[in-house]
Amino acid sequence: MTLPGFLRLSRLAGRATAAWLVTLAFILPLYIAFVSAFKHQDQILSNPAAPPSPFTFDNILNALRRPDHLVQAGLLNSVLVTVVSVAVLVPLGSVVGFYVSERSPRIKSLLLALFALGLMVPPQVVLLPVVIMLQWIGLAHSYPGLILSNVGGGYLSFAVFVYVGFLRTVPREIIEAARVDGAGDLRIWWKIIFPVVRPATATVAIFLGLWVWNDFLNPQFILGPLQGQTITTGIYVSLGAYSTDYSQLFGIMFLAAIIPLVGYLVSQREFIHGLMSGASK
Repeated sequence: MTLPGFLRLSRLAGRATAAWLVTLAFILPLYIAFVSAFKHQDQILSNPAAPPSPFTFDNILNALRRPDHLVQAGLLNSVLVTVVSVAVLVPLGSVVGFYVSERSPRIKSLLLALFALGLMVPPQVVLLPVVIMLQWIGLAHSYPGLILSNVGGGYLSFAVFVYVGFLRTVPREIIEAARVDGAGDLRIWWKIIFPVVRPATATVAIFLGLWVWNDFLNPQFILGPLQGQTITTGIYVSLGAYSTDYSQLFGIMFLAAIIPLVGYLVSQREFIHGLMSGASK
């Protein structure tokens, strides 16, 4: 083998090794969390990466049998907050994205710059002002207040950017033809734009659903410890002050991941279509 060929082969091997190491770094924590949901406490502490032996469902059953009903209440609250937040954010982001895409290039750039602030400012920076504003309007420590904070945060900015980018692929002739027929902007959005951007809607719904479902800071500070909890804050509550039942903790984490996983599997075709459409256009 010549020297250039050896160097090229070495570079390929190095890249493959680096790719496998990065993949392992992402997969290993997920693997440990999954197998630990079906192992006893002593097995988790002695060898976290070992497969469950024997395989047991006691962790999940014990989590569901908690006297405080933490899992059931947390899952119900998370489903409620996530579904309502996404149900508001998707049409709102779509109609705002349509409005922005119809403006002149200068106004469009200005509006996108304003929405970009919602993505660039860390949510921890605005958390305290949001809590104070919710206290002013009487929605502090309530689920409507939590949902309102989700709708008014960076989630809307993300939805607007996705829809504006996807609307660039929609032929202008369709919109102009609808206007010639006498349709207003609201009717054009509902009858033409919203059905056309269905792949983008699946992408937005999945991303926002996961972000709202996994959110910890907003439920923790807006709801407060006495007003109930979502499943993410419920995981925090399940941690003991001096000792932790890791077997039950991993069982709760497994139950917390089931609903988002099922939601993704149901809508994965539209999600992949949305990503591929945006990439190809």
